[in-house]
Amino acid sequence: MSKIYKYITLIIALTCISSFAFSQCNEFTKKDCIPLLSPYTFNGQLNNTVLSEGETAELQLTFYADQEYRVLVAGEGQLGKIRFQLLDVEYNILYDNKDEDFTNAWDFSVESTDEFIVRVIVDQNKNPEDTESGCVSMLIGFRAFGSRTLFK
Repeated sequence: MSKIYKYITLIIALTCISSFAFSQCNEFTKKDCIPLLSPYTFNGQLNNTVLSEGETAELQLTFYADQEYRVLVAGEGQLGKIRFQLLDVEYNILYDNKDEDFTNAWDFSVESTDEFIVRVIVDQNKNPEDTESGCVSMLIGFRAFGSRTLFK
């Protein structure tokens, strides 16, 4: 019977740790990231996860015509510079923030409604023993159409 209690305790502990990390990630996103979308309106979707150095995450999104968008990708300080790319559904790279000194935001608009992929890359630390993990947030802001059109 004591083995069952050990397994139940382990499951509860892992659930609590996971919930705590998720809660902290939400707080980071709400407090530190959403304000950076201004003057754009936050679309209401909290897209965040805990990533370790060397990991990649992707999110497929629909961007609508007649809207101007801000893509914002930010990570906790211990992760260093966060790389993000905007790709079409055939995985052609349309934008890479590496080309702009790893800026955390990019503004653009589209002529027609289409699907795109936002890829987030946390570079590997040169010393694998010092691998860090932390929250990475990917947010979308929008406003009425008015900027230059970059993609058809």
